[in-house]
Amino acid sequence: MGREDRTAWKASYFTRIIKLFDEYPKCLLVGVDNVGSKQMQEIRSAMRGHGEIIMGKNTMIRKAIRGHIQQNPNLEKLLPYIVGNVGFVFTHEDLSDTRKKLLENKRGAPAKAGALAPIDVKLPPQNTGMGPEKTSFFQALQIPTKISRGTIEILSEVHIIKVGEKVGASESALLNMLGIQPFSYGLAVQQVYENGAIYLPEVLDITADDLRARFQQGVRAVAALSMGIGYPTKASVPHLVANAFKRLLAVAAETDVEFKEAQKLKEFLADPSKFAVAVAAPAAAATPAAAAPPAAKKEEEKEESDEDMGFGLFD
Repeated sequence: MGREDRTAWKASYFTRIIKLFDEYPKCLLVGVDNVGSKQMQEIRSAMRGHGEIIMGKNTMIRKAIRGHIQQNPNLEKLLPYIVGNVGFVFTHEDLSDTRKKLLENKRGAPAKAGALAPIDVKLPPQNTGMGPEKTSFFQALQIPTKISRGTIEILSEVHIIKVGEKVGASESALLNMLGIQPFSYGLAVQQVYENGAIYLPEVLDITADDLRARFQQGVRAVAALSMGIGYPTKASVPHLVANAFKRLLAVAAETDVEFKEAQKLKEFLADPSKFAVAVAAPAAAATPAAAAPPAAKKEEEKEESDEDMGFGLFD
């Protein structure tokens, strides 16, 4: 590639990435460590029609963003996060759904020696199917084993690799011999950019039910505080009205004060048997349904007894 062609390619790249930032109000900043070219092609194919994926050198991405900051000052917030092997996924769809599609395209990978472990790796108790000559691998890693029917058996669960630690050569060799691929790699969402705001991807896990529960918890806290200090607010007014109504009922029960809502209370106080009838009514409604099967059974017994009255087998 000549110098002129390279200059044209850079200009085309700058034009494309700026066009994407202008066209899409939101995107995902993703890390692409340990993602091979074949897997990247599969991810691009899966995202076709759902989003645009663009990669590039960090210096070129920063240069493109700095050149467009005057038109879109919010892009400056992205600069501190363009570190390492990163790229962008632009989309008009829901960011949570886009993130799920990316997670669906993760692929299993072996634990390579020297790699940083993204997760904890534990070996459960199991029969490895390996011969006694492999015992040295387990002894080097201090894994309790025994020989069972000519094969090595792991006696208890072992935490072989901790998250964030480098994978050792012995751990890598043992996991490969056991045929275990503990890690999975794909486009990992690092930051979310939406309408000028940047936040962590964990925010995408918050559902409408979570927001509703948090809001209700806040309303309850405001209502409790308002009632505690005697300062009425919209949150505490329903409780104040309910408490006032209870006091009115109490006054009506002790005095001759009459109002519509207190009539039934006074009737129950004057004749407690009415309250017992009102409580027993729902239970009585359910009783006939429960009693129906015995009645049917009784009828069957009656029919059977009629058939046996005075008649023998040969009569």
